[in-house]
Amino acid sequence: MSRSAHPAGPRHADVLTEGHYSAPAADLNALDEKVWSRTVTRDADGALTVGGIAVARLAEEFGTPAYFLDESDFRARCRAWADAFGPDADVFYAGKAFLSRAVVRWLKEEGLNLDVCSGGELATALDAGMPAERIAFHGNNKTVAEIERAVEAGVGRIVLDSFQEIVRVAHVARRHGVRQRVQIRVTVGVEAHTHEFIATAHEDQKFGIALADGQAAEAVRRALALDGLDLIGVHSHIGSQIFDMAGFEVSARRVVQLLAEIRDEHGVELPEIDLGGGLGIAYTSEDDPREPHEIAKALSDIVTRECEAAKLRTPRISVEPGRAIVGPTAFTLYEVGTIKPLEGLRTYVSVDGGMSDNIRTALYDAEYSVALVSRTSDAEPMLVRVVGKHCESGDIVVKDAFLPADLAPGDLIAVPATGAYCRSMASNYNHALRPPVVAVRDGEARVIVRRETEEDLLRLDVG
Repeated sequence: MSRSAHPAGPRHADVLTEGHYSAPAADLNALDEKVWSRTVTRDADGALTVGGIAVARLAEEFGTPAYFLDESDFRARCRAWADAFGPDADVFYAGKAFLSRAVVRWLKEEGLNLDVCSGGELATALDAGMPAERIAFHGNNKTVAEIERAVEAGVGRIVLDSFQEIVRVAHVARRHGVRQRVQIRVTVGVEAHTHEFIATAHEDQKFGIALADGQAAEAVRRALALDGLDLIGVHSHIGSQIFDMAGFEVSARRVVQLLAEIRDEHGVELPEIDLGGGLGIAYTSEDDPREPHEIAKALSDIVTRECEAAKLRTPRISVEPGRAIVGPTAFTLYEVGTIKPLEGLRTYVSVDGGMSDNIRTALYDAEYSVALVSRTSDAEPMLVRVVGKHCESGDIVVKDAFLPADLAPGDLIAVPATGAYCRSMASNYNHALRPPVVAVRDGEARVIVRRETEEDLLRLDVG
């Protein structure tokens, strides 16, 4: 088939005929509201704006690559989750998705709690003023030093992840003369419909204590027997980027069954149940995430129904959205460099970032959207693969997408829905400098995590 009319890559009609890829949007200049933050739009000149600021201005002031976080959207999503679950439940933002001192302050102001899973995340939370009683401390291998810091600070709960940790936390708590509030993380044997590396409730993985073979029941016995622990509940987390509520229903049923067994054996009804997070967001137009009020009602109905069947008082529910809050609120802005057409295949579009600022495509085969944002274009769509500048063939940012055929070096393109796990998993591979995070709100932009410099790299190299 002839490509003479479109030398930069396959024509729209060719793509449909070959049947390997989805058809491009009818208008490549249109913005899908599902994947962009709420204040993103195009101005009169066709340039993308966020918080009322055009991306060209942002690129000039802050450089590329850079993450731009819509603060108004972030705060609105915090409020939506808090309102959906109400005063009789607890929403813990999962700090692993993205954490900074500014984010901690926003969470505090919007009434959310915070889940941390390392000493560094705990230090950030405390330094930014999050009350310790509103912090939960997670992790499958907490060090004694981390446990000491958490107990000394008075964190609201520590989630116990192993038999060894039950003893460690109890020992530290006794030494400090306190009874530390704890939950036990149980592995409920649910196969979440997600990538195997982010499915966390099947037995063959590192997190939690299995319900199978009575291990979780034994963990409860040991926790209840130790003076330094105040066992307040059971925790479950089935995975990440999940849209189907069926897994949560199975998980809740099994956790409630455990609560009933605890009551029958020990005469104790534990007052709390944490169902974790993992709710999916829209990375592409094909994703269809649920709204917080839908999730809240579904989870509440599941737990209430199961507790009624088991003749248990309904415990206080906790959830841990991270990606669902911060993921949609940010995009990564890149400048286009080399453009390399491969006749009959696709066009490779290289940008000034890559796997050092978004490892998820290489790690999880994650899918993203991308758009030309410095201008609009009426050119035909071409099939592209957006790649980075690193010395890896797997350095892919967006595996397959459509961009205008007149794309040129120096254009700005943006990848939406990069608020979660992109900056927090960023690296210095090839001695890349990790990009800044810039918060944008009401026509103002400010750096909340600065761009690394070569001096930062050399300062750590003490050889």
